Amino acid sequence: MGLGFALVGSSCATPSPQTTESVAEATPTEVPPEACKPIDSLTTASTRVKDLIAQMTLDEKLGQLNQAAGGRSKSLNSKLTPEELEKVRRGEIGSYLHVAGAEPLGELQRVAVEESRLGIPLLFAMDVVHGYRTIFPVPIAMAATWDPEDWKQAAAISADESSAAGLHWTFAPMVDIARDPRWGRIVEGAGADPYLGARMAKAQVEGYQGTDLSSPETILATTKHFGAYGAPTGGRDYGSADISEQSLMEIYMPPFYAATRAGTGSMMTAFNDIAGVPTTANETLIDGLLREKWGFDGMIVSDWNAIAELMNHGVAATREEAGVLALKAGVDMDMTSNVLPADIRNAVQADDCLMQDLDAAVARILTAKERLGLFDAPMAYHDAQREKETLLSPQHRQAARKAATRAMVLLKNKNGALPLSSSPQTIAVIGGLAEDKMTQLGSWRAQGKPEDVVSLLDGLKQNAPEGTRITYAAGAFPKGDGEATLDTAIATASAADRILLVIGEDYDLSGEARSRSDITLPRNQAALAEAMFATGKPVTIILVTGRPLAIESEAAQADAVLNTWMLGVEAGNALADVIWGKTSPAGRLPIEFPRRTGAVPHTYSEYPGGRPADPDLTKDTNRFMDIPITPLFQFGHGLSYSQFEYGELNAAASTVQTGEDIILSIPVTNTGKMDADEVIQLYMRDPYASIARPKRELRGFQRVNIPAGETRTLTFTLSPDQAAIYKSGQGWVVEPGKLEFVVGASAADIRSSTEITLTQQTITGTPASALSTRTRIE
Repeated sequence: MGLGFALVGSSCATPSPQTTESVAEATPTEVPPEACKPIDSLTTASTRVKDLIAQMTLDEKLGQLNQAAGGRSKSLNSKLTPEELEKVRRGEIGSYLHVAGAEPLGELQRVAVEESRLGIPLLFAMDVVHGYRTIFPVPIAMAATWDPEDWKQAAAISADESSAAGLHWTFAPMVDIARDPRWGRIVEGAGADPYLGARMAKAQVEGYQGTDLSSPETILATTKHFGAYGAPTGGRDYGSADISEQSLMEIYMPPFYAATRAGTGSMMTAFNDIAGVPTTANETLIDGLLREKWGFDGMIVSDWNAIAELMNHGVAATREEAGVLALKAGVDMDMTSNVLPADIRNAVQADDCLMQDLDAAVARILTAKERLGLFDAPMAYHDAQREKETLLSPQHRQAARKAATRAMVLLKNKNGALPLSSSPQTIAVIGGLAEDKMTQLGSWRAQGKPEDVVSLLDGLKQNAPEGTRITYAAGAFPKGDGEATLDTAIATASAADRILLVIGEDYDLSGEARSRSDITLPRNQAALAEAMFATGKPVTIILVTGRPLAIESEAAQADAVLNTWMLGVEAGNALADVIWGKTSPAGRLPIEFPRRTGAVPHTYSEYPGGRPADPDLTKDTNRFMDIPITPLFQFGHGLSYSQFEYGELNAAASTVQTGEDIILSIPVTNTGKMDADEVIQLYMRDPYASIARPKRELRGFQRVNIPAGETRTLTFTLSPDQAAIYKSGQGWVVEPGKLEFVVGASAADIRSSTEITLTQQTITGTPASALSTRTRIE
């Protein structure tokens, strides 16, 4: 489909939003039934769903579109009053969010199925983003494991716990590609790369939904935020995504396509607009691309109050117009704005095609409930004993600890400063974040509680080798709160053999509506760092953050920098596992760290341009003149306690035809003294094409455990379709010609390369980055 932005601007069948008066004057004869576009979700719905729709009144249909807040994020179930139960009995509610608990939700569900006219069950939802009660590392940290199986297991555990607490539906995974770390919600996604993002999207969908969505141990995934929410102008949350069609299709859409192929049961539209068309009113993007071209057959929910906010965008003058635009675009459920259930009644009655859109939306909502098994076993999610036994189980905590150790990224390790020696010594832990349990839960913490968290300080103390003394002083907290004095921190550090400096952002500096114009350390954190360096003691930085930070000066002065992100309930134990060498770090950056805030956004995969960046300042090239052309830490970067040697990258064939595979293999040897993981990364470049191609594109990776002294040979198997270029009006085109492949330990640390030639042109229907490269380890 040629998704030109003239088409993107088409958000409904009418040339412009109708006024309230014109809608009221319309009659079904003005838009004959035969003019209404057939809708698959109506024809493919089950007999049960069709029969229910035939029985429903208009108000009951509109009620299914209503997702109401049953409480607040910090006060769940608080709005479930007797008046609210009456709405349920009247069929005015389709779903609740900000609710939880097997018993209270069981009673609410009983009212719905036993006391409403048609007995339609409710959907209960919550933002279960990286854990329910057992909180795993924040999503950007989970992506840093570079292992989709880690995310799949974390999502499965999240589903197990949240379903035990009466929930059916999560608003995750967030798969927005983000390249500007000023954007606060970068903490919720998989970083900057569409291929990595697509792999992590698929893993999460499979983890949440399992192999049987009707099982009471699984929940419905919501892939979000459909559009290009991760590309707001200036990194300011909710802002316009002023991007090209090429960028939309090649960078931002692949993870959504991968989630669709993985069977995601629902999607959420984004707050933002693209070229002036808000996604929540974008019929071409939702019904055209997502449903018609990709075959998505699930339910679509708006973001919080987003339908009403179409008026703020300036594409609707009234709530009714906003609701009509959203319904025509293909939005099924209205999250909290109450526009669809309350304000489009007259418009629907006056327009047969809009009535068909309403029936289709209801069919998709009822089908989601049917796929969850709610019609057959509505009380399956309400076993209080299971809830008690499941939440925060020892097995779940162990999985969270393992994930946290695998998420940490060793950014610098001068002269083998880490792991720490187990010889007797005094280690000063400095920084208020070391004892901050709230921050380890991240900005979305579902039902995670600070008392569940092993703080970084407690983990270090509890796991310190015999003879090691841990001292502590806060020195400073990121937001300047808490009682901390710099003098005490200096005295504590000066009396120690070495310093573990815990600095960065607290949870409230990352997340929704938490964009920052300056991503250097908060001022008091930078001052604390300078004071520690001035002591002359060896300093290891333990970086706590939800985004890349510009820490050029601090990194230069430290002996080592270990990026821990925000690690969840087992944060301290996991840190101890890495600090003392029980586990070698093998996390890799899913987005680069800039030298300065002014260098963002930037990515390894940008186009070379006519004057590619050159370190020689006497040349006029694409660079800033006051900093090097490289980022501080490159995409894919991460160090190990061991060393690895890469052999030659070999291609099974130098020419590949349509229908044949590209097969590449490379041996990797652990030449160090410690068993460790290595993340082997495959990049591709099309050096000459009809459209300029990125400098490099990630096309495969594998995290491999290699014992000391041993070799593993990794084989990558790709399809030529993974070299396809998106061309407006044509779709995805594989052009004949040479492809360059390189393998290395990061996008900059390249160890070996080879070339192959594609002999034929083909047209595919698939975003190239959404396709998975098969790997084999020998």
